[in-house]
Amino acid sequence: QVQLVESGGGLVQPGGSLRLSCAASGITFNNYAMTWYRQPPGTERELVATITRTGDTSYADSVKGRFTIYRDNAKNTAYLQMNSLKPEATAVYYCKAHLLSGSRAYWGQGTQVTFSS
Repeated sequence: QVQLVESGGGLVQPGGSLRLSCAASGITFNNYAMTWYRQPPGTERELVATITRTGDTSYADSVKGRFTIYRDNAKNTAYLQMNSLKPEATAVYYCKAHLLSGSRAYWGQGTQVTFSS
């Protein structure tokens, strides 16, 4: 059974930082690309960052220079380090494990990040 479990969400203050984790089980983790998405209230889910199985990364323009995606294959875990957080960070953050061929994809249940002014 494949499971992706996100953690690390919570309340964040202006300019603050959070690190989200996505722990995977039931898959050969290092075969999968990992992508973080977020879904702000009342809006559609949007892509935040991707890391390929070889470690190449890409980011949404809105988070470049502030967010870092990385992975630890030994721990079957992907991370999203979020710095200099802004109010638009309020969202449910989801991770997805996927093959670049598109043939398989698995989602986590999400973790809530709430910007607190």
